[in-house]
Amino acid sequence: MKSYKSAMGKNVDMAALAARNEHTRAVGNMNVNARGDTIDANGRVIRPVTDKVNEAYGKTVGNKSAQVRRQVTTRPPVEQKVKPKIEAELTPAELELEESFEDDIEVEKIKAQETKKK
Repeated sequence: MKSYKSAMGKNVDMAALAARNEHTRAVGNMNVNARGDTIDANGRVIRPVTDKVNEAYGKTVGNKSAQVRRQVTTRPPVEQKVKPKIEAELTPAELELEESFEDDIEVEKIKAQETKKK
């Protein structure tokens, strides 16, 4: 907190003052200390302020529809449909190329088998 000057010109550090007196009974009819803990007649803490804050937060945000929730949705992979070319649509050059690919695949298989044997 900030340091303030009093009317008499003295510096008052509010953070140090609050920390020094946090267990002192507060003036009023609420039965709390300076921190906000509920205390009994002897000054013992009955209910800490953190419990009060958590309960108040739970009441405010306890409604599931009020809570912001990020949902990660995983989409199934989209399969790209490849249209097989109809041979009637292929030109003679493309047909020849298709046949050579099939031959090349067979040759590669034979080479792989030969290298395994060695």
